Amino acid sequence: MDQTIPENQIADDLPWRPGGTGAEEGRQHTFVDTITVGYLVVVGLLIFCLHGDAVPFWPAYLAAHAAAVGLVLALLQSHEAHPGSRVLGFLRDFYPMLLYGPFYWETAKLNHMLAPGFLDPSFIRLETRLFGLEPSVAFMNRLPYPAVSEIFYAAYFSYYVMIAGVALALFLRSRAQFYHYVSVTSFVFYVCYLAYIFAPVAGPLILSGGIDGYRLPADVQPAAGPFFPEAIQSGPFYRLMEWVYYPFEAPGASFPSSHVAVSIVTVYFSFRYLRGIRWPHLVAVVLLCAATVYCRYHYIADVAAGGLAAAALIPLGNRLYIKFGKSAAGAAPAISESQASASTRSAARRRQRPRMRR
Repeated sequence: MDQTIPENQIADDLPWRPGGTGAEEGRQHTFVDTITVGYLVVVGLLIFCLHGDAVPFWPAYLAAHAAAVGLVLALLQSHEAHPGSRVLGFLRDFYPMLLYGPFYWETAKLNHMLAPGFLDPSFIRLETRLFGLEPSVAFMNRLPYPAVSEIFYAAYFSYYVMIAGVALALFLRSRAQFYHYVSVTSFVFYVCYLAYIFAPVAGPLILSGGIDGYRLPADVQPAAGPFFPEAIQSGPFYRLMEWVYYPFEAPGASFPSSHVAVSIVTVYFSFRYLRGIRWPHLVAVVLLCAATVYCRYHYIADVAAGGLAAAALIPLGNRLYIKFGKSAAGAAPAISESQASASTRSAARRRQRPRMRR
């Protein structure tokens, strides 16, 4: 039985979806293409204008950004010229998701162009003043049990499963829904990445001396860094996250928590398009938000900012996605929101209509 809400869908036959009908047929630039190239250009301009001594190899970063823009545009043109190529089709559909990791890693190389250090001391002082302790340290200390820690580390790891899993489910279900998801997810990611460049916050692991060459001020530096109980360190999900986190982490990419913001994006699309998994997905997101603090990856402030970012950026991303699509449709007839809902309901009724047996 179909578990979607037709009224909440972006209809498959609307002209602003990539590869759609009407004036959009064959059009190569979509909303996600525009914001991806825009992010590359904006960050390139920031590097050029603000690099100073903070980015010693800034010409290489500029060259990488220029090359990335060229590659994206070349991919779009190649796919337009060879729409039947499966390899080009895969890259055309998934290239924004393949860039999330490199963009995230790069923020750690650029986040001292404006701020010479990290903003963690202010966050630690604020939370100590509000709570009388550092919640990220106290949470694990109060529940130092492997059965608890493994649930939280598994929830934290589920972030990667959520992003890829929802993308794959929507890709197989509806290409229009997939592009909608990738567009809004990319928009939220890019805004978070810009925040990391301007406001570097390393997160509570800095209390354990997790960043070489940086030491907290004496008033916030504990005499002995918080330790992780050996029983917790023996857990498989703890070890898995240790393997994922330390090689690929970008110091300074903590505020707002993209884990929180993007996981909320994924559950939003579950409620919108994949209702069969929405409640288990929501439970996983709630556990993930708690895990960001328990596992000492984020401050409470990071989690709150991630939630606020999702609340603001999801509706803004939806609005921009639809507005861009209508603009991109060009000569195609304008479709109002009421017409879109009516069109989708009509398509849903056609799908539900029983077929006659021969």
